[in-house]
Amino acid sequence: MAVLSNGRLSPLPLDEDLRSLSPQERVRPGDGPAAAVLDAWGGPVGRHAAVGRQRFWTPLRVIMLFAVIFLAFGFFSKAGCLETTHPTDGSQPGLLWDGRQYYKACYADPLPLYSIEGLSKGAFPYKYSWTTETGEERFMEYPVLSGMFQYVTAQGAQAWQAVFPGGPIEVVKYFVLGAVLLAILWMVAVWATYRSAGRRPWDTLLMAASPLVIFQAFTNYDLLAIAFASVALLLWARRRPVWAGVVLGLGVAAKLYPLFLVGALLVVAIRRRRFVELGKSVAAAVIAWLVVNLPIMIGFPTGWREFFRLNSDRPANPESIYAAIQVLTGWAGFDAGRAAGEAPATLNMVSLVLFALGCVAVLVIGLTAATTPRIAQLAFLIVAIFLLTNKVWSPQYSLWLVPLAVLAVPRVKVLLPWMAFDALLWIAHMSYFHGVANKGIDPELFHVLVLARNLLVVAVCVVVIVEIYRPDLDMVRRSHAGDPAGTDPLAGVLADPREPLVTGLARRRDASGDARDRAARDGAARDGDARESATAPPAGAGPADAPAAATPTATGAAAIDNDDGPLDYVADHEENPTR
Repeated sequence: MAVLSNGRLSPLPLDEDLRSLSPQERVRPGDGPAAAVLDAWGGPVGRHAAVGRQRFWTPLRVIMLFAVIFLAFGFFSKAGCLETTHPTDGSQPGLLWDGRQYYKACYADPLPLYSIEGLSKGAFPYKYSWTTETGEERFMEYPVLSGMFQYVTAQGAQAWQAVFPGGPIEVVKYFVLGAVLLAILWMVAVWATYRSAGRRPWDTLLMAASPLVIFQAFTNYDLLAIAFASVALLLWARRRPVWAGVVLGLGVAAKLYPLFLVGALLVVAIRRRRFVELGKSVAAAVIAWLVVNLPIMIGFPTGWREFFRLNSDRPANPESIYAAIQVLTGWAGFDAGRAAGEAPATLNMVSLVLFALGCVAVLVIGLTAATTPRIAQLAFLIVAIFLLTNKVWSPQYSLWLVPLAVLAVPRVKVLLPWMAFDALLWIAHMSYFHGVANKGIDPELFHVLVLARNLLVVAVCVVVIVEIYRPDLDMVRRSHAGDPAGTDPLAGVLADPREPLVTGLARRRDASGDARDRAARDGAARDGDARESATAPPAGAGPADAPAAATPTATGAAAIDNDDGPLDYVADHEENPTR
């Protein structure tokens, strides 16, 4: 029991900081529609509400619960493709893929790849090869860590089948085991993003309950790289650049996209002129990547190069901007006359140049903004530009953006339209592959939807850029104003709390707070004038008769200070630096 200042007893220990929360600190699960729902359900959080005292349903546990629910939805969305045949001729049952993978929108890469890549035979990835119908020799097409993840999962499924031969067929057990492991990895990513969100933990709910999880969580193996990237950002935020580099290197060994996070760190490092810690992190990443890749690179060089060869030789996929332009305009494309098996050299160069120009634009934005952009903002822009300019935008790639978007621009009205539309685009994607002859969607309509999705991503990028140049609009900065570590919760060793905030940030206080402060100051001034008049010495009085020098009253100071939040503190220091 703790004794309060009014003499009453508190049943729980008191917090060390007994100040009331400012409006910026009363963080709730969202803004816009979410805030309206919360107001309708229970009303706004009170000025003296005891926030964070729930012992079991902590924000992290609530968010993890939503993560599990949406992962379950994701598994059920693929369940239609786990149905098997029931042969009566003595042959082995297999997957019942009679087109249902398209009209039920349950397609998942792990199911066909289990037999295609030799995993069902226990073959070692990068050593095993097969010949396609065109006579082309093929190997495992994934980076080393993703390929080994598939191999280990296949070995686990085969052990499961050996010990418990009944029940689902082996490929279904392989998918189920892989889905469990990928679900754990996604929860690790959610946990890391939650820890990286600083004073805005509820923003992570937008990630855990993203509609994209329903359709894309188990489409491929991208959750492995997303987990590595999210943990790397957390380690960087916790000022552990070497370990962040190690995890980042492992992420690049699983998928290429975590490499783009280095670009965001580089922009801030240039801005702050701090390169030593970033250099250590990059060196650690290179070493970790080599440790994973060298054994395969030396032992099976042809199989190891397959990932790079395939990405060079493949044409534009249906969800890329280039395919959409070709279909909607009738344009033949950059490499219309290329021979079969020949790499689309012009398309490769165009997509590379456009991405490079986009990275230069991000660098210019990072160096010309009045306040150093946050790492999450820069990382989101770089990854979004890559997807918009790349010749391949596989549906599950959109998951790459989700953790970065939540950290960069946690606005429900901005993120939810894109996430929902992008998630539903998967249904159109499957209908497109089903074909018009099977009552699938018209190709022109599908590519119009692709362009609409791209425009929604561009709109999110525009909001991020606006908030970079107008940090007073940045919800994350507003919540972290006054934080001794600075206003970027991911900055880590690149943080600079001494960097001055834009004046507009300090002035974005609620009108009632401004009026309260002005009234308090005016009242203090009037009290001081009245005291001076009442205590003024009569004419002819000597120095000994003069009253003591007036000092600020405790009442006036309390009227200004008691309700100070982080933004009020910054604003008052700008107006009165000696406070």
